[in-house]
Amino acid sequence: MVDEFARRLVPDELWALVEPLLPAQTARPQGGGTRERDPRMVFTAVVFVLTTGCAWRHLPPVFGVSKATAHRRFTAWTEAGLWRRLHQRVLDELGRQGEIDWSRAILDAASVRAKRGDMTGPNPVDRGKPGSKIHALSDRTGLPLAVGISAANTHDSQALRPLVAAIPAVASRRGPRRWRPAKLHADKAYDVPYLRVWPRRRGIIPRIARKGIEAPDKLGRHRWRIEPVIAQLFGYRRLTLRYERKPELFCGFLTLAAALICFKRLTT
Repeated sequence: MVDEFARRLVPDELWALVEPLLPAQTARPQGGGTRERDPRMVFTAVVFVLTTGCAWRHLPPVFGVSKATAHRRFTAWTEAGLWRRLHQRVLDELGRQGEIDWSRAILDAASVRAKRGDMTGPNPVDRGKPGSKIHALSDRTGLPLAVGISAANTHDSQALRPLVAAIPAVASRRGPRRWRPAKLHADKAYDVPYLRVWPRRRGIIPRIARKGIEAPDKLGRHRWRIEPVIAQLFGYRRLTLRYERKPELFCGFLTLAAALICFKRLTT
């Protein structure tokens, strides 16, 4: 029963991608300590927390992992860059199958309430309550290529350059790796003169809505495709309210969610 439940959360195909990326476990110099748990069950516990939004202390005993062990390994894996490397590996698999549409990329942001921690700020759309902001950039079909976080009072336009720069070099079905979309779509929040010049210098054609010209109640022919991506990210309940004091841990959950969304496309 335990195996069946765990395999639904972390199928064998996903674990085959994760296992080679896990950092090696080092022995304590002084010896002793507790025996390390099965890394697959620890990873499954992390996915469970991300999916359900439960607190670490409420982890079900079915995983055989204590809250301290799960949180410690999640922190260590985050510091080792596991989630970013997993996201790129899944994107590589999609790229080799020709599933990534580089003709257009779309970016947008959404705010979440934050309990505490750095990289938070008064949320202008939530009566000034503390919050953070999730940023996402996807391809034309809705695959998240890059994600990031900022304080809730950070202007959306400040995330454009970091997100584009964060797009990994992804394997392709033929030819060299790709990282550059042909066009970049964004809403009026990104309508800043230098953000029309900067992408062109990188060989990307900006398609940014203009203030006072396009209707405010329409997302545009292509920009709407980022909305389902944001909705899928918030489908992982741990992202709907930020509990993590350290921003890198919250960003770790966000990056893992992006990797899982891409993996679902890989298996459909």
